Amino acid sequence: MFSYYILSAIRNFRQDMVFFLLIVATIGLGIGATMTAATVIHVMSGDPIPEQSASLFVPHLDPLPLRYHQYPGAPDPSDYLTWPDAMAIVRADVGLHQAAMAGGSTFMRPVGGQAGRPSSVNGRLTTFDFFEMFGVPFEHGSGWTAVDDESRSRVIVLTTAMAVKLFGNTNCIGTSVRLADDDFRIVGVVPNWHPSPLFYGDPAAKSFDAADQFFIPLTTAIDTGITVNGNTTVWGDSSNMKAMLTSPTTTWLQVWVQLANTQQQIAFKTFLTNYVAQQRDLGRYERPVSEVHVFRLMDYMRHLGLVPYDVLLQFWVSVGFLLICVTNIIGLLLSKYMSRRGEVSIRRAMGASKVDIFFQFGVESALIGVLGGVLGLFIAQFGLYLVRSRPDDYAHLAHMDTAMLALTFALAITATFVAGMLPAWRACRIQPSLQMKSH
Repeated sequence: MFSYYILSAIRNFRQDMVFFLLIVATIGLGIGATMTAATVIHVMSGDPIPEQSASLFVPHLDPLPLRYHQYPGAPDPSDYLTWPDAMAIVRADVGLHQAAMAGGSTFMRPVGGQAGRPSSVNGRLTTFDFFEMFGVPFEHGSGWTAVDDESRSRVIVLTTAMAVKLFGNTNCIGTSVRLADDDFRIVGVVPNWHPSPLFYGDPAAKSFDAADQFFIPLTTAIDTGITVNGNTTVWGDSSNMKAMLTSPTTTWLQVWVQLANTQQQIAFKTFLTNYVAQQRDLGRYERPVSEVHVFRLMDYMRHLGLVPYDVLLQFWVSVGFLLICVTNIIGLLLSKYMSRRGEVSIRRAMGASKVDIFFQFGVESALIGVLGGVLGLFIAQFGLYLVRSRPDDYAHLAHMDTAMLALTFALAITATFVAGMLPAWRACRIQPSLQMKSH
């Protein structure tokens, strides 16, 4: 019987091809516009590190003075940590792994006979647990150790792209590069690891295209005066840059912790609560204890609001356009199905039930949805091509994956099926005896 419904739908399409092409075009435009916007949001808010995201957390404290005035639109200083707070969390060793970090920039060139013109590079200033916590793979060598952090060792990890740029190959372990005025020994080379968005980066940047080109110990970076990238908020007096960065009145660091289970999560939250209470007793923290938060990775991304307002607005406008398309399709199908009352009456008189009639029109609607989905897919791909041509840092991510491809067809079939339910219901309620008398 199902094959009969398919053949019947194809026959009806051929008999009134212009009408059905109009419906397919209508649903295709609505689906294409909606899936373009939905795909952009999907790639911007997707899990950047799905293998470990469930165990990664961000502590959120608020060491700002009670009377601190934040300018509208400015980054929230409490999204960052001070040096004493960050070090207290890292040294507490409550979780499986923990690391403090910030972005940095400097000039880099190889040392020795290969010395050339220095290049400006961006990298990560961090503590030793960074690589194991985030599961960063190594092509050669490894990261540094806790001893290197404490001794402020001049060691560095490069990406493969940077290694090839400097040395022509990635087998450069043991050689040195010069950062500003200091030589750093290469201990590891990692593939061009680039989670998107760069979830562990500067919260104010919300970066989708920047990638770290090197990694060095945080303590070494402070000693050597590597320029710190990102938002730095100071509300106290400092004599020099090093003193400012290690001051309890300067926020500039991010801290991530890996908590293996619920017990560790509870222990970590308890540690933070006690730590803030202790700092309040010392007169340093002026804000209420309730300001302590521990964000899971995906919750932290939502807290930062990585998806811009204009992208969300485009999505809801496209959804509204799709609803208008579905409403128009309801009217078109209603007029078409009611014009086939004679056919419906004859089928009812020959023994077809209301369910059979409803199912027949439902199959026709689903077939329209499949064709609309194909058209919508092409329109969405063109829309994503236009997005990729924009200068926004997230534009290069606008590619449709398998999940979004399946959602395109599912949405198209669902939309047309829903649009066809009212016309099909009206058609199956036709009284065959009255309709046959009028013919």
